[in-house]
Amino acid sequence: MLAPEHLKGYREAGFILVPGLVEPPRLARYNARFLDLVEGRATAPTGLVIMRDVMVVKGAAKPANAVAGINKLFHFHSDAALFDYAEHPKVLAIARQLSDAAADAALGVIATNVFNKPPGVDGRHPLHQDLRYFRLRPADGIVGAWTAISPCRRESGCLAIIPGSHRGALREHSTPDWEYVNHAFLGVEGAEHDALRHVEMQPGDTLFFHPLLIHGSGRNRGAECRRAISAHFAAPYCEAPDEDWRAQPHVRLVG
Repeated sequence: MLAPEHLKGYREAGFILVPGLVEPPRLARYNARFLDLVEGRATAPTGLVIMRDVMVVKGAAKPANAVAGINKLFHFHSDAALFDYAEHPKVLAIARQLSDAAADAALGVIATNVFNKPPGVDGRHPLHQDLRYFRLRPADGIVGAWTAISPCRRESGCLAIIPGSHRGALREHSTPDWEYVNHAFLGVEGAEHDALRHVEMQPGDTLFFHPLLIHGSGRNRGAECRRAISAHFAAPYCEAPDEDWRAQPHVRLVG
C-alpha cells in the first residue's frame, strides 16, 4: 500500500514508480509464455493478438528470428499465465488506491499488453494519452500499470513521460508524419518535448500512471528486445456511454 506522500505525488505528477514490485519468478514466467506464444510452441487462446512490427509487415526489415519481428501481444485476458500479472495482489492493491476504489472492490481489467520493442526497426511509440483509446469516464478512475520484464534504458527505448500533463484535458491525436508507424499508434499534437522525462527501469519496477499522462517511447538502439507487461484497471464507479463496459469481451473483473 502506498503512503500518503506517495499518493500526493501521484495526484501532482500523474505517475508513481514502484521499484521491484513484481518478483523475478513471475517475470520469468511471463517472459517464457510470451516466447512460447511468439515462437509457436503454444497456441494462442481466443482473443489474444500477436502484432508484428510495421516495418517487418511491409518487408522493410528482416528480423533475425520470430521474436525480433514482434511489436506487441495484446488482449491476454484469456491467457492464465499472462493474466496472472493483472491479478498480482500488490499491483491490484496499488491500482485500487490510485483509482480511489474501495479496498475490497473488484476492478475491471480493460486492456492488457506485452510490449516487445525490437532493435533494427523504427519502433517508436508517439507521445500519447491512453484515455484516447478508452470510452470510460471519469479519467481518475482508470490506472495503468507498466512493469519492466527486461532492463529498460534510454538506449533500448524506455518510457518517456511529461510529468503533470494529466492535469490537462484529452488532447487531439493524429498519426505521426513518420515513414513507418505501427497500427493505431496515434500521437498528441503539439506535445511539449522539452518537458520529457525518461524513466529507466529494472526488471520488476512498475510505473503506475494516469490515463491522461502524456507518454511514449523511442527507438531501441540496443542489441536485445526491450520487453514489458502492462494492464489498465478501471474502478467500479466508471461508466461508459450506452453500454455495460463490464460485459465487453476483453474486460475481466479482478479482486
